[in-house]
Amino acid sequence: MTLPLGFTVTLDRRTRVVDGGAALLGGFPTRLLSLTPRARPLLTGRTVRVTDRASAVLAERLLEAGMANPVLAELPPQPDARWTFVVPVRDRPDELDRLLASIGIGHEVIVVDDASRRASDIADVAAKHGARLVALTVNVGPGGARNAGLRLVTTPYVVLVDSDIVLPEETVPALLRHFADPRVAMAVPRITGLRTEGAEGWLGRYEDTRSSLDLGGDPAAVRPGTPVAWASTACVVARVDALGDGFDATMRVGEDVDLGWRVLERGGRIRYEPSVVAWHEHRTRFGDWFTRKAVYGTGAHPLARRHPEYIAPAILAPWSTALIVALLAQRRWSVPAAAAIYAGTTLRIARKLDRAERPVRLAAWLTANGSVAALSQAGNLLTRHWWPLTAVGCVVSSRVRRAAAVAALTDIALEYRKDGANLDLARFAVARRLDDLAYGAGVWLSAARGRSTAALRPRLTRRRRGRS
Repeated sequence: MTLPLGFTVTLDRRTRVVDGGAALLGGFPTRLLSLTPRARPLLTGRTVRVTDRASAVLAERLLEAGMANPVLAELPPQPDARWTFVVPVRDRPDELDRLLASIGIGHEVIVVDDASRRASDIADVAAKHGARLVALTVNVGPGGARNAGLRLVTTPYVVLVDSDIVLPEETVPALLRHFADPRVAMAVPRITGLRTEGAEGWLGRYEDTRSSLDLGGDPAAVRPGTPVAWASTACVVARVDALGDGFDATMRVGEDVDLGWRVLERGGRIRYEPSVVAWHEHRTRFGDWFTRKAVYGTGAHPLARRHPEYIAPAILAPWSTALIVALLAQRRWSVPAAAAIYAGTTLRIARKLDRAERPVRLAAWLTANGSVAALSQAGNLLTRHWWPLTAVGCVVSSRVRRAAAVAALTDIALEYRKDGANLDLARFAVARRLDDLAYGAGVWLSAARGRSTAALRPRLTRRRRGRS
């Protein structure tokens, strides 16, 4: 399968053009991609447009490396843009009514009632909007309910959408453009907060900027080990024939992550497109909010059992692990040791970049970025995934207390600066720490139930280098 003529990609904002256009630095994991003399003219500014086989190969390579993203506005519309909506629901007639009103008419809608307590209310709403109703007598969970709807879909595409979503008219047509890439199996929008009365409270405002479903403002390929490692199916457009057997109905949490990762393992692509949105009614009552965050964490062990290579709470190189250990030791030798590790890593990377014009400068930049990423992940381990261990350590060790305090305060400062403007710093800090406490508790609960630490163990990895 090749990209069609006219398909256009632009370099990701984190990809750097180096050596006068002779190489690109970026991707996940970060690598130096040397361009052959034939490939260099195909990159115009920061854009590659498919006009022949060579440009198609380059664009494909950039997409696969995570160095570039499709230009949505220039992707051709799908010639067979027929889709069916599948909406799983349980006991949310008002939310369902609101969603179906936003969908409008012109496309088949299948509402799967997952054994609602007042099934007649769901049936009335479905009938009001002309939707096809599938009424289940036994509650099977979101994955099983979606599967029941998928079995009835006859169009090439399906839009899976939860009942607490509201869809702008342009969202689905825009996402369908990504399927001009024949390898794209799923495309997801940015999930943002729906303007409701509850959304004006402090938890609502926190969720508006730090929702677990919001994957950020940068377009990306969804792939483990990258900033967008998974995607929710709260709203997703998918090729029906790419979904295989559908969701694992035995999973009540994380079933959407599992499906996405299985799609990737079969060679499909998942695109995250933040320029189009779906509005989600976030939980804003404290009990519901805190419980939902913990429930998300309980999906860790089932995912670790199915995808042990993907679920690690941190992905670290050996050198960055040594750097973290040295700094956490908080001894007199810690800073000199960390500096030696940094310098040694820079020189080692520089030797691998021997064909670059300024290998040491590039290596220093890579090492700096890697150090920041590693320290950020270490902070997340202390305050999120491993917080029960951190709490115990704080009782007996002043070094652990200092490390935990630095990690928590740095995280709050960086996250608030990035997207916390809708909430004052004090309440943002409280919500941020409660968010991490709830999720981490869910992870540990799932690990205890499964009698396994797989979801808690970091993974070591190494850098690679590429050439085009």
